[in-house]
Amino acid sequence: MQTVPCLTRRAKQFGFTLIELIVVFAIIALLASIAAPRYNRSVDQAREVSLKTSLNVMRDAIDKYTADRGQYPESLDELVQRGYLRQIPEDPMTGSRHSWQMLPPPADSAVMGNLADVRSGAAGRGQNGVPFTQW
Repeated sequence: MQTVPCLTRRAKQFGFTLIELIVVFAIIALLASIAAPRYNRSVDQAREVSLKTSLNVMRDAIDKYTADRGQYPESLDELVQRGYLRQIPEDPMTGSRHSWQMLPPPADSAVMGNLADVRSGAAGRGQNGVPFTQW
């Protein structure tokens, strides 16, 4: 004669207890709390590197334009129209192409034009403590 295994014994063999589930979720939460700040910091650092690169590219284009034409450009759009930039880069801090601050040439400059330098229009500070508007 064959015996049928007890259902309660079988249920105990195949399930997880509430304590086991709580321990697993606690471990997952601990790992996520360690990883999230590192991820956010690396995203911020990547945005700052992208901002520095964009500023360097635009400043180089302004310098080349000024050297070629003998005057500063009137706007960033003029740099694009004349072929010094393919397009106006997006400010990685604001997510917009229209938030750049255009600085005029010094008052004592004999060179004509409206755009001598460009800076980010983002509020806040970088990881080095310097405001983005001063980069």
